[in-house]
Amino acid sequence: MRKQLFHSLFLLLLAGSLPAQPQQLSLQDVISIGLENNYSIRMARNNQQVADNNFTRGHAGFFPSLDLRTQFSGSLTDTDRTDFDGNKSSLNNIHNTVANVNLGLGWTLFDGFRVQTTYDKLAALKEMGELNTRLAIENLIASLTAEYYNFIQQQRLLVNLRFAVELSRERMRIDEERFLLGSGSKLQLLQAEVFLNADSSRMTRQEEVVRASRVRLNELMAVDDLRFNLQTTDTIIPLNDILIYETLEQSLRHNNTALELARRDKHISEYDRQIIRSQSYPYLVMNSAYSATHSTFQAGAFSDQQSFGMNYGVTLGINLFDGLNQRRRMDNATIALDNSRLRLEDTQNSLMADLITTYNVYLNNLRLVEMESQNLSVAYETLDIALERYRLGDLSGIELREVQKNLLEAEERLVSIQYQAKLAEISLLYLSGRISSYM
Repeated sequence: MRKQLFHSLFLLLLAGSLPAQPQQLSLQDVISIGLENNYSIRMARNNQQVADNNFTRGHAGFFPSLDLRTQFSGSLTDTDRTDFDGNKSSLNNIHNTVANVNLGLGWTLFDGFRVQTTYDKLAALKEMGELNTRLAIENLIASLTAEYYNFIQQQRLLVNLRFAVELSRERMRIDEERFLLGSGSKLQLLQAEVFLNADSSRMTRQEEVVRASRVRLNELMAVDDLRFNLQTTDTIIPLNDILIYETLEQSLRHNNTALELARRDKHISEYDRQIIRSQSYPYLVMNSAYSATHSTFQAGAFSDQQSFGMNYGVTLGINLFDGLNQRRRMDNATIALDNSRLRLEDTQNSLMADLITTYNVYLNNLRLVEMESQNLSVAYETLDIALERYRLGDLSGIELREVQKNLLEAEERLVSIQYQAKLAEISLLYLSGRISSYM
């Protein structure tokens, strides 16, 4: 019964530790608000929109170009002439003008498959934009989830310290009654007061940690008021204890966003190399233009002249020698392609190492959670016995304090290990590309 009483007191303290009329949010609420407001997500989506806008056939060079040009020019001259017979003549302030309108069409019909390769590269860049946005979203979900449960951890540690303060206050009450009745010493009462003040000091510091975690959550959600009085609907840290390594490994190979980005980077390096290679092929360009010109003359046989017409042409060419720059660019593109392949292999190797390490941490923390849960149960029973013996005068204050300290540390260890296990779980789902399951 006494153990149940302690448990009820713990829950009442948890409810009493919350500010009046808080705004309670679930993990899904927190993630939803963060995905809508977070600045990094909004910038990632803007960058993705740029990549989407660039993915057009016109940007790749499939379509012809059509230019309309107009030009007006004039000249103002004075002319002095002398013929072979010595006769002289002068023309002053001769103003001639030329007005021209030109509509030009240019179209690259073939340039070594550069246009199609460029279009494929733009498609890959568009996919990278989508992947970068997905990576930003996954990072935010992981950060929000970790901070959400850190906030719960800090709240539970605060409740634990408040429970310790209540126990110290109860001990001080007992010692004060004994002192007043003459059966206790002043030293024992002062000692109880010192312990109460120490526990109160720790509780005050923990309240600051809770406030800092709340501000961090508000910052990640990008709410307008960082002092927003957020509280969580959850009061415990639930653990997923059925994650299987083989399933996580297979999911990592197919769904990990960082790995997908490395693959797209390798494809883009291949496209860059193909674009450079296309410069070794012949090119075929068609040009056509229609123009209208009107000229005026103040001297000569005509006063004005108009001309209309079109011209057209086809250019076929090939670069025979450019100072070996083509070979240099191809060599550098081959090196860049090899580097992208190495980055892909390095990324995969690093992710697999992280998965193995994190999974071992995950399993170990699950075992520790079970052990510390048993230790906490024993600590509560020990405190129950110790308090009864202390009331009967069969236990010293130092011994009671040691029992109280053991209970406090057992609760702190359990909460800390639960959070560490949750962090390992979050990391495993992040690595396997399944972090969105928290939404």
